[in-house]
Amino acid sequence: MTDSSLLALTRLTLTNFRNYSGLRLDVSAHLIALSGPNGAGKTNLLEAISLLSPGRGLRGANFDELAGLGNAASWAIAAEVNTPLHEVKLGTGWSLASDEADYAAAGRVVIIDGHVQKSSGALGDYIRMLWLTPAMDRLFAGPAGDRRRFLDRLVATFDPQHSSRVAVFEKVMRERNLLLHDSRTDAVWLASLEAHMAEAAVAIAAARLGAIEALQKHIHDTRSESVFPWGLISIEGEIESLVAAMPAVRAEDEYRRLLADSRTPDRAAGRTLRGTHRSDFIVIHGPKSMPAGQCSTGEQKALLIGLILAHARAVKAVANVAPVLLLDEVAAHLDRQRREGLFATLSALGSQAWMTGTDGHLFEGLAAGAQCFHVDAGTLKEMKRA
Repeated sequence: MTDSSLLALTRLTLTNFRNYSGLRLDVSAHLIALSGPNGAGKTNLLEAISLLSPGRGLRGANFDELAGLGNAASWAIAAEVNTPLHEVKLGTGWSLASDEADYAAAGRVVIIDGHVQKSSGALGDYIRMLWLTPAMDRLFAGPAGDRRRFLDRLVATFDPQHSSRVAVFEKVMRERNLLLHDSRTDAVWLASLEAHMAEAAVAIAAARLGAIEALQKHIHDTRSESVFPWGLISIEGEIESLVAAMPAVRAEDEYRRLLADSRTPDRAAGRTLRGTHRSDFIVIHGPKSMPAGQCSTGEQKALLIGLILAHARAVKAVANVAPVLLLDEVAAHLDRQRREGLFATLSALGSQAWMTGTDGHLFEGLAAGAQCFHVDAGTLKEMKRA
């Protein structure tokens, strides 16, 4: 890598991960194309990279499902990553307890420069990452929860602590739900949990609103430059409305009051009915003035790609570093003009982008310096380019 400000993986090592019994891959480019037949391991490789960021990766799989066949006791991922400040070594892995039936004792380990971390949230301090997968093609027409989680990943690339706040809110909310079902509910402890929920929820809502404002401004300023459709974005949520209308301290007090007033219906429902976990990310297809969920599948995919590219540019403008992009089967249904527009945008952006496709010819328009690999049965071979 010649650009010292580039955020990029320079070496990736996999051990017993999915269909990779062992892989060591050295990378020298910021555009990487992986081609090969279905089932060869292209998406598995992207999934491994995604696990170097906070959370459960692009598939959200259980950790025990990631171990290679015949090696179900463990898996490991390690990478050397060039960041704007210095090179860092990131690693994560999973192993089953000595008692193979004791899944509760099994755990994921995260290591940064040789030091074990408390959680995967620490990875957010070193790497910013976004991904697109074929499963997301109908994101706008699917459940609100999928859109909300997608938005939170966008927000986390602006604010690495956002994922931790969401995790705290969800953990405390689960504790409150359990306490509501206890016939000997401790009112003081319940009020304490609700105070913690209110603090986390207001911080989550404020971060979402800030990220949406920054992204929408960037979309507006650059929409004429993109071959992909632009979107109008917003968030629909009770707590976000409170935060937009009043100071944070008042919003916390108001949500805390709402939680206290909702104890009876929440107890009856078996869950918390009001909060940032109920918000929805709203996207309108700008050129058509149409809700994204009502657009065709192809239009939704193009809109989603345009949104990701605009967001990556916005993050670079704010943080002076472009996020790593994992784009699974991104070019398969794009016409030539949009493929060339995608490659040109990625080149100008400076993101390290990992792209997959069954047909290697889809990537012939990549700029000089890109690396192309053929993937087959968990092995990679670099292809020479003309």
